[in-house]
Amino acid sequence: MNNIKDQKNLNQKIVLLRLDLNVPLQNNIITDQTRIDKIIPTIQFLLKKKSKILVISHIGRPKGKANKDLSLKPICENLKKKINEEVKLISKNIFELKKKDLFKDFKNQIIFLENIRFYKEEEENDLDFSKHLASLADLFVNDAFSCSHRAHASVTSITKFLPSFAGLQLETEINALKKVTTEVKKPVTCIIGGSKISTKIGIIKNLIPKFNNIVIIGGMANNILEYKGHRIGKSIKENNCDTIIEDIFKASKEHSCSIIFPEDVMVGKNIEDESSTKELNQVSEDDFILDIGPKTINKINSVIENSKTVLWNGPAGYFENPNFAKGSYEIAKKIIKKNKDDSIYSVAGGGDTIAVINQIKAINNFNFISTAGGAFLEYLEGKELPGIKALN
Repeated sequence: MNNIKDQKNLNQKIVLLRLDLNVPLQNNIITDQTRIDKIIPTIQFLLKKKSKILVISHIGRPKGKANKDLSLKPICENLKKKINEEVKLISKNIFELKKKDLFKDFKNQIIFLENIRFYKEEEENDLDFSKHLASLADLFVNDAFSCSHRAHASVTSITKFLPSFAGLQLETEINALKKVTTEVKKPVTCIIGGSKISTKIGIIKNLIPKFNNIVIIGGMANNILEYKGHRIGKSIKENNCDTIIEDIFKASKEHSCSIIFPEDVMVGKNIEDESSTKELNQVSEDDFILDIGPKTINKINSVIENSKTVLWNGPAGYFENPNFAKGSYEIAKKIIKKNKDDSIYSVAGGGDTIAVINQIKAINNFNFISTAGGAFLEYLEGKELPGIKALN
């Protein structure tokens, strides 16, 4: 995979730059700027090389129709302030655009095309649409790892028509994920949460042969507790998961991978309640398990202490209520402490996990934070991502 930083001559070249700037918006206000901050090094690199930058990105799911509430305008304004450069947004129909008309004004070095998902051809991976996009530039750079599990026109087919390169952020993401999958320092631990064990089974099965410990927390741990004969009251759980859990424990024995799950829990009568600690045999019929208990925190911290690599995806409990956020915060704090003395390599990913880390203002205390969502999970499952395959 060729990286854009290895290109010798980018002077005055028009670079079609695919980014993922799908940030959360409320009344046109960006509520989390992490994805914008991450792409600034690539933008600054190309500006330094005197390239002309033509940005493709999307927000939301407009389903092939223009929607002013999903315009990239707030992102252009935000980026303009951050880099102190003019950022122009072109709302004109893409099919009417011609390369020679784009950068007529010498002041324009960064132009955004409007939300690429306003065009149904994008998600249809339409070849003619890709060809037209390619006609607007001299080369293509994919710096949207988080879109690379999608076989879309501006991610995969575009590479058929232009010399194509990985961006700085995409390469950083892949290198970080390699360090928790193929180029790993052992002992290695995966801490995995979420509400449904079925959505994470692919990851767990793929990681068991490579990992020393899999720590299962969050709603999906309730299924394991029930499988092991413990009462879980009214707690969230998924039906018909016994076979999945049997497979996990069978595979873990075959590969000498420890499966760690809660030894005690924090419960409430509803999600807004105060928290109280309970042993597993004390959970009553009207309890909701909403966090891990102090014994479990100590156990997980001990596992982290003895690990060289940690991958974290999914909070330990219902962290939206501070009474049930302690498990997640303690896991984060332990990883941060190990990071500070440089005795661990840590990767965290997933929207809720990032939200937890942001709440304690620790986003820079992990070796790598992935904002990639689906692409992050599919990579961990061992799947080949269409966007990466296209670059190769």
